[in-house]
Amino acid sequence: MDNQRPFFLWFTGLSGAGKSTLAGVVCGELRDLGVALVEFDGDALREGLNRDLGFSDEDRRENVRRISEVARLFLAHGQSVAVAAIAPFRESRDLVRARVAPAQFVEVFVDAPLTEAERRDTKGLYARARAGDLANFTGIDSPYEAPLAPEVHVHTDRETPEESAAAVLAYLEVNGLLRRG
Repeated sequence: MDNQRPFFLWFTGLSGAGKSTLAGVVCGELRDLGVALVEFDGDALREGLNRDLGFSDEDRRENVRRISEVARLFLAHGQSVAVAAIAPFRESRDLVRARVAPAQFVEVFVDAPLTEAERRDTKGLYARARAGDLANFTGIDSPYEAPLAPEVHVHTDRETPEESAAAVLAYLEVNGLLRRG
């Protein structure tokens, strides 16, 4: 899309909240509108760029820092970026926000109750964490600090992915980050 200001979407929430699903729907719609966009998934980045990191608090902070640095490179070249990653610490997300131009960073809180996230867990990670076989699992024995004032707050336990995506797109449009047509 010509003259499109690049933006940075960060989808944050518990494992199983629906971050990747929502990011996929939003990114598909944005691409259909002609937005130049790069999409990153936290799990995929953990398998490559951040495979040397564990799940200690320090490693989680470094994971977010690395993701944000790569995203900023794309932003600098006019590409919008969407990241679907837990980023459990508010401070880390705030540091990302501080390194991006004002109004360019859009935090999307993908909110689902822990019980719903556990119900959706096809990999059995929550069960392993509860059994003590998986340490430092966000939401079980490692904290998740929900955003205090996200730009967009969706509730995936009571909205379809399409309804949640509509809220994200509406925010982008109302705030001059997305121009249709």
